Amino acid sequence: MINLQQNVPLAEYTTIKLGGNARYFVSCSTAEEVRAALRVAAEYGMQLHILGGGSNTIFRDEGFDGLVLKVAMTGVQFVRESGSVKMVVAAGEEWDRFVRFSVLMGLAGVECLSGIPGLVGAAPMQNVGAYGQEVAETIVQVKAINRVTLEEVLFTNEECKFSYRRSRFNAEDVNAFVITEVTFRLRPDGKPTLRYPELQRYVESSVDLSALKPGAEQLAAVRDAVLALRKKKSMVIDPSDPNSRSVGSFFKNPVLSRRQFEEMQARCRALGVAEEIPTFPFQNDVKVPAAWLVEKAGFSKGLRREGVGVSSNHALALVNVDGTTHSLLRLAEEIEAAVLARFGVKLEREPVVVP
Repeated sequence: MINLQQNVPLAEYTTIKLGGNARYFVSCSTAEEVRAALRVAAEYGMQLHILGGGSNTIFRDEGFDGLVLKVAMTGVQFVRESGSVKMVVAAGEEWDRFVRFSVLMGLAGVECLSGIPGLVGAAPMQNVGAYGQEVAETIVQVKAINRVTLEEVLFTNEECKFSYRRSRFNAEDVNAFVITEVTFRLRPDGKPTLRYPELQRYVESSVDLSALKPGAEQLAAVRDAVLALRKKKSMVIDPSDPNSRSVGSFFKNPVLSRRQFEEMQARCRALGVAEEIPTFPFQNDVKVPAAWLVEKAGFSKGLRREGVGVSSNHALALVNVDGTTHSLLRLAEEIEAAVLARFGVKLEREPVVVP
């Protein structure tokens, strides 16, 4: 049995607090409840949307004329192996709760992903990453339910087809599965990962890692540093911070080939942009900060328009003050058009806009 509700307001289920009502809504705390909800949707020909923590989701002002299935399975299991620990985590667990628990246990591998809102089940979908770390490095297996056959399917790390902010679950298999469980392999008493220059500088200026014991102490220090950096940018959900009323980073950092980057440099010279373009190496390509492109295209931090705007603390976050989904998406389209016209770079959105 499932508890099917009607006309449920969706805004409160998202971090950006936008959207109308769901015609039908169900919260599923077991895999069998997920299957039952999928059967109902198929039997009555309902549109279906799978909802996690709502940190990467934007609903339309008109709401959703179908069934919203809220993933609510919880639970964490440990499997100790030689030199590592497997953490088997239900998809409905809060992501940051899992990270905090891993750090307290002295398990390394996800500490730089502290403070990211949302649920564990969403992490493999977009290969969640931040501050030089991404979940593709630690995911061993993803368990899911096929939305058509209702069969359980297991995917290895390789079968997930991870790349930058991408996996099979948001690419060729988008809307094909409901993720129910994710297994991670973490390092006991491991040293924290410090690859990202901004995080390295912050840690070096705030704490002496060498004076701390490897494992929980060092990992906690890095977690604290990540949380402090995210809080400065309003990238930690905080009801008292209006700039955190967002979906986090609205645009992905563009990855350009060397030739594309050279073309962008030529455009910048022609436009009289004197400062050097900030970049990060990405395999054989170049990653350019989307926040820099947004600001240089004329959309500065703190911009407000029709109840929405650009975060006062980070140009990559679009915020809802008292606006609508329509006004938010119109602002996003203006930004995309301006960046394309000025730099020849097409921005790609991170959040899912539910049709």
